Order: sequence, then C-alpha cells, then structure tokens
Amino acid sequence: MTHPPIRAVLFDLDGTLVDNMPFHIDAWIETARSLGREITAATVMRDFAGRRNEEILPALLGRPLDPAELAALADAKEARYRELFAPHVAPVRGAVALLDELAAHGVLCGIASAAPKPNRDFVLDRLGLRDRFRVVVGAEEVSRGKPAPDLFLLGASRLGVDPGAVLVFEDAHLGVTAAVAAGMIACGVTTGEPGEVLTAAGAMATAPDLHSLPDALRAMWQRAA
Repeated sequence: MTHPPIRAVLFDLDGTLVDNMPFHIDAWIETARSLGREITAATVMRDFAGRRNEEILPALLGRPLDPAELAALADAKEARYRELFAPHVAPVRGAVALLDELAAHGVLCGIASAAPKPNRDFVLDRLGLRDRFRVVVGAEEVSRGKPAPDLFLLGASRLGVDPGAVLVFEDAHLGVTAAVAAGMIACGVTTGEPGEVLTAAGAMATAPDLHSLPDALRAMWQRAA
C-alpha cells in the first residue's frame, strides 16, 4: 500500500522521547501499594500507559473518587515519578537527530501525550527541546485518553494537517491503537513493550529507539521535501 508523504509527526512523550517508563512503573507500584493494591510492571504497561490519571485511579481502586482525592493521589504519584526520574533525564537515542532531519524536510512536529502538564514541562525543560515542537497537547485537553484517538486528532488539528499525512511515534500498544483509530501511521518504539505487541496493535514499523528507523519509514517524509 502506498501512503501519502508525511507532513507532520506527533510524538508520544513517555517511553518515546525519553525512556522513563521504568520510573513511572516504580511510582505506580509504590502508589498502588500505599493504597493497599499490588500491581506489576506488566499491569502498568497493559492497562495504564497512555491513559489519563482520571481514568487509571478509579479503576485501580475500584470506586469513584471525588475531585479532591483524585487530584491528591495523582499529584503524589507524579511528584514521586519526577523525583525518581530527575537524575536520569535524557533523550532517547536518535531523538535530536531525528528532529533535525524532520525540520530539514519541512515536517511539522508536535507532542501528543497523556502525561500531566507538570510532567511534560519537567521533561521538555530538562531536555531543552520545547522549541522543536509546534504544538504540545495533553490529557487535560481531551475527555478520553488513549486508546481513543482524541489526543492525536487534536494534535493534527492544531498543526493544520490531515490525519492521513501524520506519523505517530508511540511506545505503548494503547497509543498505537489510538494513532490507528485516528487514521494515522504509527511506528512503535520498543522501550517498554515488544515489537510484536506494537505490531499487533497496528504499528506499521517498530524500532528500539529513534535512531534505528527503517529506511522505508524515513522515505515517507523525505518524499515530502
């Protein structure tokens, strides 16, 4: 199947631009344990990655939460994640070079992440990459997290690009599912889940990082130049 040239790229943040999922996983396991629940890393990747805290926490506890309790629990979990990740913040291999390459071909770049705004700001400011992205859209701007396509569709709309001309980089199968549901092309980054899981979710290609991308994928934006 021949795809149109890529005009824009939307990046997930956690696990895609930074390899931070182990720190999120540890923070979730600690949070769950403090609430009397035992979960595993596999649970976090399968059920949490790409979802909003407003969706995760009631499911974790098996009951509705009032806004104050939800905010307090979410803030505590995210603060613990930032504390754990702070000494390790670095871009995924190939991220900066890929952003340079996309800019050279006139491809617009944005971030579509379920990460709360303080986490997005924390990572982008530490990396010094904020000015590389035309738009940054987050969980607070949509009513449904991934696997719903809302975040990616909002990102494409803000960029002014048809969804069919957008490539998404994602590390979680829920995110890949969301990208495909939005009518976009997805490339899975295997920092957190195996390539076969991301492929089964609909990823056109997978790679271990943002350096080792298939030539066929790069050709999709090189044709746009």
